[in-house]
Amino acid sequence: MFLALGPGQAQQFTPQVQEFIAVNAPSVALTDAKVIDGTGRPALLHQTVLLQNGRITQVGPVKKVKVPAGAQVINCAGKTLIPGFVMLHEHLYYTMPAGPFFNIAQMPYSFPRLYLAGGVTTIRTAGSIEPQTDLAIKRLVGEGKLIGPDMDVTAPYIEEPSMDIPALNTVKGPEDAAATTRFWADKGCTSFKMYMHATRADLAAVVREAHPRNLKITGHLCSITYREAAEIGIDNLEHGFMASADFVANKVADACEPNVRQSLLRLPQNSPEMKSLINFLVSKKVALTSTLPVFEPYTDREVVLGGGLEALIPQLQEREMATWKQNQRKDTASLRLFKKEMAWEKQFYEAGGLLVSGTDPTGAGRTVAGYANRRQLELLVEAGFTPVQAIKISTLNGAIYLGREKQIGTIEAGKQADLVLINGDLEKDIRQVRQMEIVFKNGVGFDSAKILESVKGKVGLN
Repeated sequence: MFLALGPGQAQQFTPQVQEFIAVNAPSVALTDAKVIDGTGRPALLHQTVLLQNGRITQVGPVKKVKVPAGAQVINCAGKTLIPGFVMLHEHLYYTMPAGPFFNIAQMPYSFPRLYLAGGVTTIRTAGSIEPQTDLAIKRLVGEGKLIGPDMDVTAPYIEEPSMDIPALNTVKGPEDAAATTRFWADKGCTSFKMYMHATRADLAAVVREAHPRNLKITGHLCSITYREAAEIGIDNLEHGFMASADFVANKVADACEPNVRQSLLRLPQNSPEMKSLINFLVSKKVALTSTLPVFEPYTDREVVLGGGLEALIPQLQEREMATWKQNQRKDTASLRLFKKEMAWEKQFYEAGGLLVSGTDPTGAGRTVAGYANRRQLELLVEAGFTPVQAIKISTLNGAIYLGREKQIGTIEAGKQADLVLINGDLEKDIRQVRQMEIVFKNGVGFDSAKILESVKGKVGLN
């Protein structure tokens, strides 16, 4: 076994994990870096960041920070340091149809690795299909037996019977929803996700059970409008405004209407109705998760977002290539709605809303853990956010939502040493986020490229 010091305790790693550790010393000095610290403050040049036993102990100009004797020194000239991503719509599963049915399958080996290699040091799984597996992976990562991020595990979906998705959990009414909440809270799940056909009564039942335990509820909604959910007490809404049924004409209560997408396509980008909804959500302190990768159009864009085609098994590479070719020049409506969604997310942010980041590796199968997280940062910049803002949304804002902003989310003295070393300048070219070299979690530096290489051709197997 290999000894590595974490905050407050010694952590051990198995040989299978040790193989991918590039930096592991009690004292580390990252010198002459450009630092984008996650707070939203401007980037700082020529900075030294000191790490000691898994914590950040000092951040300051090279000329003012003294490197301790015996520290491992890493020269970061020409490179950027950012906090580890804290992303809140992640899954440990991937799109794998079951015959004619849409379905999803657990990826317990490849996805945790991909997340960490992609700079993600903390995730919330926004809905589980194998919660017992997710909880076990969380434990195994914590014990140094698997490579992966820290995890907040969400319980199985709270969804009424409606869709023929074999892996999807369902409940029958609010009493069942409440019982499900109690059961998985006792098992260690820290959040709950309402799904498309859940009713207002279901949500109210989950709120009554979860909130007294200081646990939170999010939702990919349809039957319930965003305004209704905020009134009942939901904490978070997924997919930006893409799942908002608030603009469906003559909407039937507790019914998932088929024309949500059309109502959003018809809604003007700068409509007073959207402004009113945004202001209401902000007043209720409801966070909004941006999941731009899962909605990215096909035309003139990558097959697998963030460049992860080689991560898939050959059969899935063929599937994704065929789907990509079939959709070229056929997604103009998707592009229009995608651009609107970007604008609405920016309006929410500028109104003072807590915008957080995620990727949702489901959809058609183009969204792959790790690669998509880097792509999310690029897409936020495409939406008009500065690189500094995009990093804050993807780091500190997620930590604030989780209530962990005193421990993670920024590069500041006293914080857990979760940070990413990138070979390039993100303010000059955000796509250089793909040039990750070392991902530090609890002060232990993992070799990003080596991990990615180890998972090539694995997604779809496990």
